[in-house]
Amino acid sequence: MSKTIIVKRGLDLSSSLFLIFLVLKLTKVIDWSWWYVTMPIWLGWAVLFGVAAVIGLGFLITELLDKFLQK
Repeated sequence: MSKTIIVKRGLDLSSSLFLIFLVLKLTKVIDWSWWYVTMPIWLGWAVLFGVAAVIGLGFLITELLDKFLQK
């Protein structure tokens, strides 16, 4: 049995965008808020947690409705 090893080289899109925005901000080419500059880093996590919260809320509502309708 042979194992396949995948080595990722380079940066992904969000890291590349962050570095570009960082360089532009530090060289004063853009006058954006630091929230916008760091957005490529935290936006993916924010979307992930938002989707997880919506799914969790959906499960909670269905459980509460099931208990309410059983009475």
